Amino acid sequence: MRAFAIAASMVACAALLRADTAQERLRESANVFSEVMRTPDKGIPQDLLDKAQCAIIVPNLKKGAFVVGGEYGRGYAICRNSSGMGWGPPAAVRIEGGSVGFQIGGSSTDVIMLVMNRHGMDKLMGDKFTLGADASIAAGPVGRTAEASTNVRMDAEILAWSRSKGLFAGLSLGGATLRPDKDVNHEMYGRDVTPREILNGEARTPAGASDLAAALDKYSMRGEPNAERKK
Repeated sequence: MRAFAIAASMVACAALLRADTAQERLRESANVFSEVMRTPDKGIPQDLLDKAQCAIIVPNLKKGAFVVGGEYGRGYAICRNSSGMGWGPPAAVRIEGGSVGFQIGGSSTDVIMLVMNRHGMDKLMGDKFTLGADASIAAGPVGRTAEASTNVRMDAEILAWSRSKGLFAGLSLGGATLRPDKDVNHEMYGRDVTPREILNGEARTPAGASDLAAALDKYSMRGEPNAERKK
């Protein structure tokens, strides 16, 4: 009976995760990021966003009964282009396992991660890696700037936040794994394409992905105050 229940749970959760399309997740990822950044006093510090090499957004990360003690979600990684002033095409990723914790309640949560240096970016461009083991990760601070924070690990390669039930907070993601979502990447780009090709800007931005890059451009253009900061 227990084996049957686990199998049934796997089928149900897999069907749920297939219910949204790559295009819908792209739009949702852009919306999640924009909504967080529209409340800067309770969002990602601007100085950290300006320093980040890449961003990872996983909308609706869910507790999965089929992953004992863990979670499962699909989203996108996106890195700065070669000029460093804008953002390139997105690479689909999966996050699974680990013990995310859902510290602020709810059975699902939106997750945003910032990759802060080249080593973290290299891990993202490779194959499966474990957060906290292969790349250091810390809960990110919340607020307009990170300067006043005394508990953030500024040496972390990846910083993470979560939003659930309208609340936004730093998130511990140690033990979770991140891997390329190869099927979705093939669907978006029409061929087998590696994360390195995508995140290095060697693939053309697919239809439907412009909103996510535009949202990141709007709030994190280096060297130029954007419209939001001028207000």
